[in-house]
Amino acid sequence: MLGGSFLIAFFRNSISAGLILSFFLMLDRPRFSMKKTIYCYVIFGISLITVYSIWFQLANQSFVHYAAFSILPVIGVFCSLMSGEVLYLSMYKMALAFYLFSVCTFCGVDAARWGFGGNLWVDILVRFICMVIILVFTWKKFRKQFLNGVDFLIDEMDPFSSVTLFVSVMLGAIMAYWPNLQGFSIFNMVRAFLILFMAGVLQYAILHLYIHLGQEHYYQTEKELLEVNEQLLHSQMDIMRESEREAARIRHDVRHHIILIREYVQKGEFDKLRMYLEQYGDDIENQKNKDICLNRAVNSILSAYSKKAINHNIEVEMNVRVEEGLDIRDIDWVAILANVFENAIHGCINSNELYQVIKIHIAQKGNKVIIQCRNTSNGKVKFRKGLPQSENGGGIGVLSIIKTASRYDGETDFALEDGMFVTRILLNIPLKNTR
Repeated sequence: MLGGSFLIAFFRNSISAGLILSFFLMLDRPRFSMKKTIYCYVIFGISLITVYSIWFQLANQSFVHYAAFSILPVIGVFCSLMSGEVLYLSMYKMALAFYLFSVCTFCGVDAARWGFGGNLWVDILVRFICMVIILVFTWKKFRKQFLNGVDFLIDEMDPFSSVTLFVSVMLGAIMAYWPNLQGFSIFNMVRAFLILFMAGVLQYAILHLYIHLGQEHYYQTEKELLEVNEQLLHSQMDIMRESEREAARIRHDVRHHIILIREYVQKGEFDKLRMYLEQYGDDIENQKNKDICLNRAVNSILSAYSKKAINHNIEVEMNVRVEEGLDIRDIDWVAILANVFENAIHGCINSNELYQVIKIHIAQKGNKVIIQCRNTSNGKVKFRKGLPQSENGGGIGVLSIIKTASRYDGETDFALEDGMFVTRILLNIPLKNTR
């Protein structure tokens, strides 16, 4: 059935290569710009079609036996290099493309054999019609759904499951395609149709299952993050109440200062008044030096949580250099610093070490804010995909930190270093005032 001239082979190879490359590109997020990607695809496709057509002309027998299966690794390597996705997702998309290639081959070859005496042009026409239907359906219906769910798919699909899906869809495609090379019969045609149909339905169902699971986990995480944000709001309210109490204490002290100053003035004791004002000025300066940093939100958060840590007999060391006026919302400072400090306190308590310490370093460099927290740890922290996992199944504080940092195009890193748990956060922010 795979006979014909060089032109016939060229048309047939064009349909096969065009289907696989187009299907993969529709479902891909390329590594390079779309213009450059399409240019590379066109050059590669033309070269591939030419080479395979020459192979058909020079060694027809080997082409019949090996061309269909050799095209998979050749195109697979190229598409994986051009793709910006993880390797196992590219493997799965390539398996789906090969499956659709097998469907077109099955429909074209058997349709031509069944009713048209093996007419080569009928084979090419049926393949072309199948290719158009598949690509139109992919572009109109399947592409948007797949790209919207690809992040969920990546989260849920690990390398083992992707390899399993790859093998299953490949077996379905090969088992359906292989008998067509051994001769035509109604039995082989029906068997191939059933295998292809079941493989397609199974893969489509599994794909939806993975996307649905990813969406469920996403919504669950969003729900938990909302609960965490509610807790953070309560923490912020506690900080505001503490500030109000401090302000009330200051007003109370100021009233006493005024009474004492008025007493000195009425009695004409100006030397004592001058000495008192000097002492009062020194107290104000000393109180100012006790501030952790110039940023009021950061200062309030770190002050509140440092008191909490000290109450648990945890030593706190802070080196904070952050100015006021940064374009970071107070609630975001709370979401990051409160979670970091809270996790550090829990880490110290769970370590059961005699000496427990939390070291916090925050620095501002241009439009970047660098946050680093090191705390005593028992060294038994488990990581999954680079994120620490809580023993009690929590870990929502870490997700809140990551989500808040992403709002500022930030980066996060969690690690164990020399018996200390280390949290690093980088925020990229615009400055309201540049001097």
